[in-house]
Amino acid sequence: MLMRSPPPLLAGRDPSSGSRDRGPGREDTSAVHRYYPALVPELPEVESARAVIERNGLGRRIVDVDDSDSYVCRPHVPGEIRHALLGGELISAMRRGKSMWCQVGPASEQLTLGIHLGMSGKIVIADADGAEIDGGDYWEGRRQQGDYRWSRFSLTFEDGGRLMLVDPRRLGRIGLNPKVERLGPDAQLITATQFQAALGTGSVVPVKARIMDQGRIAGIGNLLADEILWSARIHPARAVGSLSVPERSELIKATHDAIGTALREGGVHNLTIIPHRRRGATCPRDSAPMSTAPVGGRTSWWCSAEQLLVP
Repeated sequence: MLMRSPPPLLAGRDPSSGSRDRGPGREDTSAVHRYYPALVPELPEVESARAVIERNGLGRRIVDVDDSDSYVCRPHVPGEIRHALLGGELISAMRRGKSMWCQVGPASEQLTLGIHLGMSGKIVIADADGAEIDGGDYWEGRRQQGDYRWSRFSLTFEDGGRLMLVDPRRLGRIGLNPKVERLGPDAQLITATQFQAALGTGSVVPVKARIMDQGRIAGIGNLLADEILWSARIHPARAVGSLSVPERSELIKATHDAIGTALREGGVHNLTIIPHRRRGATCPRDSAPMSTAPVGGRTSWWCSAEQLLVP
């Protein structure tokens, strides 16, 4: 199913440096880390990247592919993705949760190109005339136009344009025919019935861990989960089985509201609670101190007055 969003952030370019087959963290990415906040691409950021491909990347014949980064393109060997894509074109841009893929054609058999943004990925499309557009992770200070230092994968089109995965932290992933059927319903489109089924009943699992389970609900990451639970006034460590019917209804409403706001406002970093996820901060709703602790292995923040573990 195609997902649409408002215009994404403007963007730039890149040549990659250093060894192409090592894991992340080996290259000097200090220039971006000086600005890079502790934010990870979530559903709205992935949707902005998908929208960029839909707007500027479809129907353009692929004449070259750089898949030489064997870490980002694992388990494919260099040249394997290139061989599969040469002469084709992207015919659709799809998303479910935080996973994105493009159907490639024309082909006698189904072929899809999976794109995962990782922790700092952007999709950049640069045309031969110098025009650029990008979508994906928010970097404070933004990437400058023409800066492609962290390009990890690229398609070159017959008209001279390029599509690139620009990823300072090198945690993105490119692959063929991703198994998206393993994902649960998309968090933006999930119905009340699907949401209730995903939550389940009688479980002692923390509600935050349950809504972040991508096999149950696709697209809710750590920051988005904190915003949703804050909006619904539910403690992140509450057992799923302890939620009342009204609380469950409020939870799905908060999910749709948070995603809708993030899409309209340009990303999860613009949601209400995000600037208050720090020590010494107070709740923007009632000025009570914010509390923090790991829940389901993830750093979590909540209002100490309204989000009670035992309501």
